[in-house]
Amino acid sequence: MFDNINLKSVTFNLIVINVLMFFATNFFGEKMYELFALFYPASPFFKPMQLITHMFMHGNVGHIFSNMFALFMFGAILERVWGPQRFLFFYFVTGLGAMLLHTAVEAWIIHNFTGSFAPSFELLNEFPDVATMYVTPTVGASGAIFGILIAFGMLFPNTELFLMFIPVPVKAKYFVSLYVLWELYRGISMSQGDNVAHFAHLGGALFGFLLVKYWNRNRFTLY
Repeated sequence: MFDNINLKSVTFNLIVINVLMFFATNFFGEKMYELFALFYPASPFFKPMQLITHMFMHGNVGHIFSNMFALFMFGAILERVWGPQRFLFFYFVTGLGAMLLHTAVEAWIIHNFTGSFAPSFELLNEFPDVATMYVTPTVGASGAIFGILIAFGMLFPNTELFLMFIPVPVKAKYFVSLYVLWELYRGISMSQGDNVAHFAHLGGALFGFLLVKYWNRNRFTLY
């Protein structure tokens, strides 16, 4: 199982950093979220370093396990195809792309309700649901993971995946496409109580798609 990865690989080191940050968050508590999770740029809790650090933060065991498992399964393969430098570049581009779309959607919602992209707290008091965006941080590597999933589906579209709870193999191109459509549906529906950053997932997928299309503009072999 662990033949996919070596101790010097970018994939392995990304997993290690994420796991260490997760344990540090559980040890130091809320202070870690205040420092390193991503807050809306107009929030008083926002710090520029959060644009990067939030990608190494996770909310719970299920959150980090699912992200790191996907990174292990698919990231190691992409790293072998592209090499460590290009893979690391792709990882951060898709993670930042996820942040951009997520923040843009938050800005649109805040402006739609308040008439301002950076409303005062007095104005936000009139819109409690919107005010939560100022004080609720975003964490996770999911944007970069969705970029990785998109890349795998584009490079290896006919590879059959065996997924939990599905008794038959599913080709990567179908799995990835359906997953993205599901995230789009969930993001548009904006169900009450849903705390998943669906547009961050979509942002990672979009930037991953565009970057792979650019890199592969003269490549035709599909696996």
